[in-house]
Amino acid sequence: MKKRIGFIRLNDHLIYDLKLEETLRTHFSDYEFDVFTIKDILQRQPFAIIINCLIIFAMYGWDILSGKKEFRSSFWHTPFIFHHIRKTLGRKIKKENYHFTFQAQSLFDGSIGGLPHFLYTDHTHLANLTYPNFDRRKLFSKSWIKLEKEIYHNADIVFVWSTNIGHSLVDQYNQPRNRVACVNVGSSIKIDDFKPDPRKEFTRSILFVGMDWERKGGLDLVSAFNIILNKYPNAQLTIAGSSPMINHPNCKVLGPLPVEQLKVLYEKADIFCMPTLLEPFGIVYLEAMAAGLPIVATRLGTIPDFVRDGWNGWLVEPGDVEGIANAITRLFENPEQCRLFGSRGAQLVQKYYNWPAVGKNIQKHILGYLGLS
Repeated sequence: MKKRIGFIRLNDHLIYDLKLEETLRTHFSDYEFDVFTIKDILQRQPFAIIINCLIIFAMYGWDILSGKKEFRSSFWHTPFIFHHIRKTLGRKIKKENYHFTFQAQSLFDGSIGGLPHFLYTDHTHLANLTYPNFDRRKLFSKSWIKLEKEIYHNADIVFVWSTNIGHSLVDQYNQPRNRVACVNVGSSIKIDDFKPDPRKEFTRSILFVGMDWERKGGLDLVSAFNIILNKYPNAQLTIAGSSPMINHPNCKVLGPLPVEQLKVLYEKADIFCMPTLLEPFGIVYLEAMAAGLPIVATRLGTIPDFVRDGWNGWLVEPGDVEGIANAITRLFENPEQCRLFGSRGAQLVQKYYNWPAVGKNIQKHILGYLGLS
């Protein structure tokens, strides 16, 4: 039998799932791949979608109407759709045809009994409880969380992006430590494309990149920026990804941009700041680090994994406007420290946070588990 892998993903346009697939194909080049895309499968099953929509409103209708939950995310958090996906995959993936299966993200259970199964995820649902600003009313049903636990327990190894999610699996889901491996993640922008220029003119420019303006701490950053302007009236703030209504001569709001234009913004900026209030990961920090920028961020979630306070950036508590302003001011006052922090961050990304490194780490663990190393 030819060596074959069943790769299971939610849809075909999530950039990190596509990067993961490309990475696996590179590091398991002697294997053939069959890709199973959950959304494509469900689109051919309209009756199941209708039933699930009715169940969503029965379980979460009031929360959706009151704004506590979104319909789109609620779709994947019913016992019905969970069991339906599991049964459907069980009919499509026969264990005698594959050496192992590999699943991207943890909204469903792609495991097949008797077949080695691996999972790569950036979050757990209960990890939300570790964020100081998380509203517990946004948790999904206990029945779904119980099923979520099965996703992890049915995986032979759960690969995670960050140490905080590894701790969540062990502490909140009772996952054995030897079945959790932190392998990091790569960027959507090729890090080799960044060429930080040590001779770049220091203009006291701050860059924010984030789509969810309020959750990413945009309001706190603008408040901090107004404080900074008292001392540095020529400071500049550029906002990309979001389109908040801000009328300020020192602030440019660019909205969503393609990757190529984001790369230019990273290279022109002096400091990157996204003082997020809740963050599963934050790939934009890695992109900014790859561009050689010092980071000002909040001390929560996975961020302390790669932003080391006083080494390649400054960490502040979520919602601390004065702390944000002080951290940026300290960097404005010391351009050499900015360059040193930026250089350290770029080296960290080059070594640990890139897809070749992620793939090599995953390959090592899988081959070791299968006894092929």
